[in-house]
Amino acid sequence: MPTYAATLLRPDDLIIRLTSSASDGDDKLKALRYLKNQIIGNRTKKLSYIKLGAVPAVVSILSDSSAGNCEASLSLLVQAVATIGSFACGLDTGVKAVIDAEALPILFSLINYPNEKIVDAGTRSLKLIYQSKLAPRYNFFQEKNMESLLLLLNSENENVSGLGASIITHSCRTSIEQKALSETGVLKKLVSLLGGSLCQREASLESLATITKGNPEVISQLVGLEEKALSIITELTKDKYPRIRLLACVFLLALRNTSPCYLEDTGITTKLVLILLDILDDPGQVGDEAPFALSNLVAGNKDLQNLAFEANAVDKLCDCLQKAVLQPRRVQGIFLALAGLCSTLEKCRSRLLSLQVFNLVNSALTHRSSDVHEAVCIFFKCISRSIKNLSADHFINETNISLLVELLNDTSTSVQIAALGAISNIVIDFTTNKLTIIQCGGLRELVQLSKSMDSSLRLNAVWALRNLIFLTDRQFKEVVMLELTSTALLSLICDSETSVQEQALAFVRNLVDGPLECIDYVFAEGGLLLQAVCRQIRSALKDEVLVQGLYILCNVASGNEFHKEAVMQALLYPIDNSQPMILRFLQSSNSQLQTVSTWAIINLISPSSPGSSDRAVKLKNIGIIPQLKILVNDSCLDVKLRVKTALGLFMNIEDGAAE
Repeated sequence: MPTYAATLLRPDDLIIRLTSSASDGDDKLKALRYLKNQIIGNRTKKLSYIKLGAVPAVVSILSDSSAGNCEASLSLLVQAVATIGSFACGLDTGVKAVIDAEALPILFSLINYPNEKIVDAGTRSLKLIYQSKLAPRYNFFQEKNMESLLLLLNSENENVSGLGASIITHSCRTSIEQKALSETGVLKKLVSLLGGSLCQREASLESLATITKGNPEVISQLVGLEEKALSIITELTKDKYPRIRLLACVFLLALRNTSPCYLEDTGITTKLVLILLDILDDPGQVGDEAPFALSNLVAGNKDLQNLAFEANAVDKLCDCLQKAVLQPRRVQGIFLALAGLCSTLEKCRSRLLSLQVFNLVNSALTHRSSDVHEAVCIFFKCISRSIKNLSADHFINETNISLLVELLNDTSTSVQIAALGAISNIVIDFTTNKLTIIQCGGLRELVQLSKSMDSSLRLNAVWALRNLIFLTDRQFKEVVMLELTSTALLSLICDSETSVQEQALAFVRNLVDGPLECIDYVFAEGGLLLQAVCRQIRSALKDEVLVQGLYILCNVASGNEFHKEAVMQALLYPIDNSQPMILRFLQSSNSQLQTVSTWAIINLISPSSPGSSDRAVKLKNIGIIPQLKILVNDSCLDVKLRVKTALGLFMNIEDGAAE
């Protein structure tokens, strides 16, 4: 006799068995078991059966059998629930199909079913559904919903109470929701679950992290409500299960970032570093998530970066990177953790370079995952802060520069932005890298991205162009300007985003920095660029834009008499039909504006210039000297030094005139 499986090789036949009224309960039970076994762990088959309409067929059986109480109905019910869970497991398309087939209300109704086996099966399927971003958010503001949630959390069934915590983790996103949950006894119940089963500890830690995330008020309430809550969670960092240790670390990290006063013990943070390094080798999800937690822990904290370095974090992360096959998420996390460690400490960068892993870095730049691409670009941005190693060409070469340029065309905007950040750092100081960027077609890509409709891309592209022409000669700048064009630069100076305006003006500042021929750029085509700069200075609402604009005028004022007179005219221009622009900037509370304004004055009245005396008289007549004297004892050293230099020049000019 042929087996049942042998007679159901065609998916169409299976769907007929599931939906036909002629099929008896035994046929449907066998069909469900066969279907479940076919789709478990098989994404392709799941998608195939979803297209054939298997999910509504299974939900129909679920609905019919949930009303029955006989043994046959219970068997059908168990298989139908398990099959629904299998469709939802790890596949958003499956979750959507389950939701569209209106399975959720039926599954929730099974929580109160008199059979424990059915309750557990329904709960497991619901937890799988609520792991997806497509699962509907729970409305905590409906009294009935909140009562139902508390019933779940208070259930003696560990799967049911874990489901309640999972629903919170999935649905709680706003501070108002956090507050609502904290005021209804949820915190106390979740803390009590920390002493429960593995399932309860895991769900509770995730839920507590969600409710308290970024909310000092709720954290304070948690600590005040349960004095032992933090000590219990700290103790869980020693749990025998790696997943629990990781979640406890993640909660304490979030706590430190939001309310550091509750985690001032440096011994705890030291333990967190060591725990996270210890679980990096976990072969499952824990090992995938641990590098992200480590990255979060050391971000912006030199002391913790030092601690991690002393614990051989760089070596351990690189060892993990060299494992044969890694999940994309783990590779992403490792590069982000390395980026965090190398963001400020030169010894971390040097150690990393000594391990000679850059063949793996280049390989990661061609990875199939865009998340990995973004992480590697961030890593490049951080490690390229090492001027010593960058200048020695220890890791930047034509291969990785070419790969970074290719990523400027990536379909992911976040990857493009990360690649722009890496390129910005690589080109800032070194002629070789600047030339390589152009040879690889990078200049053309940067110019194209500077015209993007996405303001973040425009900003970062102009920033990279600004760094590209930093400290370059006239010939190099000419190549860049031929590609960019004055028309495009004018558009960027007048961009709708002030951050783009700032970087465009910074580009012009670098453009005119150098010999007289470079200054001439702003006077080309009837001085259109200089006019645009002056308009921005007069109308800018943000000091950052003003500072860059004034630096341009300061650089131009270092030129010849024609250049100086143009700047003089601009600085004497009355703003709001009142006082001259230069006086207004000296009177501002921004020390950068005061410094660069004074520097411009110094360039205008430099004794090497034939017209310095006339300009000094004009500046004196508008009241510059009394304003400078007010700043002579300014708290900012830069302002004080520039002001003393300017006053000395005015005095020398007066003495010369008296003779």
